[in-house]
Amino acid sequence: MRVIQPKPFTFEAGPRAVLLLHGFTGHSADVRMLGRFLEKKGYTTHAPIYRGHGKPPEELIQTRPDQWWSDVQEAFQQLKTLGYKEIAVCGLSLGGVLSLKLSYSENVKAVIPMCAPMFFDNEKQLTAGFQVFSKEYKQLEGKEAEVISEEVASLMENSSPMFTELGKLIKDVQQNIDTIYTPTMVVQARLDKMINTESATYIYENVEADHKELKWYEESGHVITLDKEKEKLHEDIYQFLESLDWEE
Repeated sequence: MRVIQPKPFTFEAGPRAVLLLHGFTGHSADVRMLGRFLEKKGYTTHAPIYRGHGKPPEELIQTRPDQWWSDVQEAFQQLKTLGYKEIAVCGLSLGGVLSLKLSYSENVKAVIPMCAPMFFDNEKQLTAGFQVFSKEYKQLEGKEAEVISEEVASLMENSSPMFTELGKLIKDVQQNIDTIYTPTMVVQARLDKMINTESATYIYENVEADHKELKWYEESGHVITLDKEKEKLHEDIYQFLESLDWEE
C-alpha cells in the first residue's frame, strides 16, 4: 500500500500572518486544524514540511536539523515575499524549538512554543517515539511483521547521527532563550510523556519579553494540537494574538 504524502499549506485571510511549525516525525497535519481556525478568525497561516518529514523513516534519518532550520527560514521568507510584514510563529515540539530559534534570529511579531523541549535528557523518549513512528509507517505500507522488525532495527541503528544533531539544536536554543524579547505564549500539556515538562517553565522564566504568559493544559498529551483540549488551545492562541499591537 502506498502512503499518501502530506503537503504544506497556506491559508490566506487577513494581513496578520502566523507561521505554523510541526513536530519531529510529524508534518503539516499537526497544525492544520489550528491553521483553519485562525483563518476563520482573519489570520493568514502557512505551514511548511521540513525535509525528510511526511516521508518514509529511511528518508528522515538522512536529514539533519540544520536542513529543517533552513526550511523554516525559507517558509518565513515565503510569507514575507507574499507581502506579509507582521508574522507570528507558533510551533509544536521540535517546531516549538525552531520557533524560538526564529524569534531570536528574525524580527517576528510573537512566538508560541507548544510542548517544546529545552533539555535533551529525554533522548530515550524521542528515540522510542521515532521507533513507534517507523513501525506504524511500515504497517501502513502493508509489510509483514518480520520485515518490519528487521527494518526498524536497522533504522534505530542508523539514526544516531540525526539524534546527536537534534540534541545540539535543543542545547543551542536553550542557551539563547534569554535573547528573546518578542511577546511569548508558552503552551504545555500536563500529561506530556515525550518531553520534560519543566521545559515550559524554563522558557517562561528565561525569555526577556515583557509580554509573556505560560498556559498549562491539564488533560492533554504531547501532540496538544490534536488532543481533547484543542478547542481551548485554539481560542487561547487567538486571544493571545489579539492582545498584540498589530499595525493593521
